[in-house]
Formats: sequence, C-alpha cells, structure tokens
Amino acid sequence: MWRDARLVAAKDLRIEVRSRVALNQIAPFALLVLLLFAFALDSDRNVLRDATPGLFWVAVLLSTLLAVQRAFSLEAADGVRDALRLSGLHPAGIFLGKVASVAIQLVALELLLALGVLVLYDAPLTSPLLLGSTGLLATLGLAAVGCLYGVLAAGQRVAETILPLLLLPALAPLLLAATQAVAAASDGVASEGWRWLGLLALFAAAYLAAGVATFGILLDDG
Repeated sequence: MWRDARLVAAKDLRIEVRSRVALNQIAPFALLVLLLFAFALDSDRNVLRDATPGLFWVAVLLSTLLAVQRAFSLEAADGVRDALRLSGLHPAGIFLGKVASVAIQLVALELLLALGVLVLYDAPLTSPLLLGSTGLLATLGLAAVGCLYGVLAAGQRVAETILPLLLLPALAPLLLAATQAVAAASDGVASEGWRWLGLLALFAAAYLAAGVATFGILLDDG
C-alpha cells in the first residue's frame, strides 16, 4: 500500500511540475481571492486584520477545489481511469498517494498565501508552532476529504459542479477549527488554539480511515 502510494504521489507531482498548472493557475487564483478580500475590506483595516484567519482558510478551501478537480482530471482522458483500476495498485495506496500529492501542493500554496496576508493584511505572526501544526493538520484534512469526494464526483457528468456541493459542507467543521486556532495564535492566546487541534486531528483521521476503507469501492463505482 505504501509503495503504491509513493508511486501515485510521485506520478501526480511529476505531472504538475511539467504542466505547471498549480503554479500558473491555482496559485494566482488564490492570491487574487486574497486581493479581492483586501479591496472589499480595505476601508477598515482593523476588520480586515481580525478577519484574516477566516479569509486565509476560505482562500485555501477554494483553491483546494481546483487542486482536487485537477488531481482527478489527470485520469479522465484516454481510459486512464480504467487502466488505474486494472493496474493492480492497492486502492488504499492510490487514495493515500492522491492525498499526499494534493497535500504537498496545498502546503506550498499556504506558504505563499501566508506571505500574502502578511503583506496585504498586515497580520501579526505569533505562535509559529501552533500555526504550523494547524496548517499541517488542516491540510491533511482538506486533502483527505477532497480526494474522498473527488473520486465520488469524478465519474459524474457534472463533476465540476457537483464537487463543490459535496465538498464545501463536509469541510465546514475543518474551516471552523482551523480559523479558531489561527485566530487564537494571532491574538496571542495560543492555549485557546491548541484545543482546536484535537478536532482537526480527529477530522483528518476519520476521513483518512474512511478513504482507506472505501476508496476501492468508490473507484469501481465511478
């Protein structure tokens, strides 16, 4: 399973490096979302600064939609999806490889967005350990949920429109927990933020376990 996960993740990442879709499309989209938020709330810098944690994670969440759609569109043409099913790769390995690929791309995107909020929003950077832990757990949860619902939507004719309807409600608890943790770090009360990490860890673990258990069934049904 782990060998297959490495193979799938390496394959997807090589494709992204060569195509540069994440660099040329997803990253500019995420920065544009941050810029639009800054324009909308620029009249009150205090409101903008207070809203930074939520705006940051909304930008990440919207970018996750594009990253997940991209991850599963790679197998959409020329019967590659059927070849993947018949390849003998462990279904759980395929799922974990997809999760790893999406998560790595999201981590790079979040570092770029963190720089963006520092410049555009004048947001304070405190409690780096809490911020880093929140980012890693939230990213893992985003990637796990995205890949689980991504394979569910990939076989549908309206995959591009049904994926947000499936994904966004499922990610509401993660958005809440990640926003509260970052807000606590920004306010200098890191002790309040650590308790939200438990929810993020439980959320990520639940969806990783669900993906490992059901990805093969969902891939066959798709």
